[in-house]
Amino acid sequence: MSAIFDRIAAIGVVPVIAIEKADYAVPLADALLEGGLAAAEITFRTAAAAEVMAILRDKRPELLTGAGTVLTTEQVARAVDCGAAFALAPGFDPTIVDAAAGAGLAFAPGVMTPSDITLAAARSCRLMKFFPAVPAGGPHMLKNINAPFAHLGLRFIPTGGVTLDTMKDWLALPEIAAVGGTWIAKAEDMRSGDWSGIAAKARAAVARAREIRG
Repeated sequence: MSAIFDRIAAIGVVPVIAIEKADYAVPLADALLEGGLAAAEITFRTAAAAEVMAILRDKRPELLTGAGTVLTTEQVARAVDCGAAFALAPGFDPTIVDAAAGAGLAFAPGVMTPSDITLAAARSCRLMKFFPAVPAGGPHMLKNINAPFAHLGLRFIPTGGVTLDTMKDWLALPEIAAVGGTWIAKAEDMRSGDWSGIAAKARAAVARAREIRG
């Protein structure tokens, strides 16, 4: 893994956030940082994503901010322009992997099958996003499909259906770098301005990761 992903692995959890308004960027960052969660994945699922990442780069550089749901090479370029430190995708596309490598952007493609892992590993990817984690079979499935690749030292960030209560099932596996947490900062929380609630969920997630990993 790159040094960027090492930092995420040290935290154990990265919030996956679909943020609807740029005005939410700073209060969101402050809530996450207050909760001790110094990383965030801002997904390209909303029109505000690029602007939010640029704001966080300029105003909250202490938050390790990455781009999520990267589906095109154009989004790779936008992520870099907006100061994203890392990027993840829901699937594997060799052109996107190559574009990220060419841009010097730490990148984790999405995988769900042994074939996906084979293709990603052939492109020198050593960190991958297991998505959708729970519908794809959960920790037991990931452990089994990764078994033939264990000698490669691959690591994963499972995202999709992971919760505070199930973090232990994932983080107990040595191949898990961190979990993706969609529950930490939901759209409705940001709409209602529940920044204290987001901070509390961030704090609980960080504490749980530390408890699990000792």
